[in-house]
Amino acid sequence: MTHANLENLNVIQLDDMPSPDEIKSRAPLSDTAAQTVEDGRNALKNILDRTDPRLFVVLGPCSIHDPEAGLDYARRLKALAAEVSDVMLLVMRVYFEKPRTTTGWKGYINDPRMDDSFHIEEGMEKARRFLLAVNEIGLPAATEALDPISPQYLGDIIAWTAIGARTSESQTHREMSSGLSTPVGFKNGTDGSLDVAINAILSASHPHSFLGINGHGRSAIIRTRGNAYGHVVLRGGGGRPNYDSVSVAIAESALKKANLPKNIVVDCSHGNSYKKYDLQPLVMTDCINQIRDGNQSIVGLMIESHIEAGNQSIPEDLSQLKYGCSVTDACVDWKTTEDMIRDAAAQLRGHLNPRQA
Repeated sequence: MTHANLENLNVIQLDDMPSPDEIKSRAPLSDTAAQTVEDGRNALKNILDRTDPRLFVVLGPCSIHDPEAGLDYARRLKALAAEVSDVMLLVMRVYFEKPRTTTGWKGYINDPRMDDSFHIEEGMEKARRFLLAVNEIGLPAATEALDPISPQYLGDIIAWTAIGARTSESQTHREMSSGLSTPVGFKNGTDGSLDVAINAILSASHPHSFLGINGHGRSAIIRTRGNAYGHVVLRGGGGRPNYDSVSVAIAESALKKANLPKNIVVDCSHGNSYKKYDLQPLVMTDCINQIRDGNQSIVGLMIESHIEAGNQSIPEDLSQLKYGCSVTDACVDWKTTEDMIRDAAAQLRGHLNPRQA
């Protein structure tokens, strides 16, 4: 008697996926890239520990879809990073996975050809090669951890990780974060509540044991020691922003009550800009003014930025894609990005040292 009719009833096909070790052997970590990752992580930890008074800024495209344009952006950002390195640590936003409420393009790893063919095995290797190239330029990279298996493929070349508003409440993502090698920013809930992010930080700071895969791609019990560098990301929500001084003070109080360091990152996009990309400079200016007025808790900012402003739909004929323009959330353009960073750096000089926890 067979029982084949009891499982995989809605599964069409099971395709083999190369193991993390296989992908890494095809795209190995170079000494230059490894040094960039190590230096970036150490600098971020020092900022969170308040031994480095600088502000870190995670900026870049909402998502990567064109590696050529992405590396063009990275080279520009590297030059800008060197220019402001006395007061800012710039980290490139390199997002490959896009959470979807219903449907839509799921990102470069899931669908690298942008045609619903879902060659994930191809997307994972291409994503790793892109991250290697960014780090070899000398820029540390940040990403959002969405799929709990992806860190086994890419975790060695990431300096900072975000957990999104939709997944901060997920036990799976809290457990995963407890084992990540990077500092992790947890976004507040889509309704604007802080409890989700604070509970996530607390959970991820403790050891966990959960199912995952090892380097050979085999099922494994992953046992973690806990991540000491979780922090909150204010991204707005519930129809209102939460980057203003009152909202920041409320977040500080909530962190203090939970016996957590008062480390706050402000996302200048999403709910904080009412999803209007061109309002991001105003959000950033407000945060810089708070720091100049004595705020000690805002340690980082996030900006959605690309070469061209706005966004575009994905056309059937991919040759019609506009170069350097987002296919997901709208972004500020490169000229605006330069102005935002340079203006902020000029305002911050003389106002950062010393900053206290």
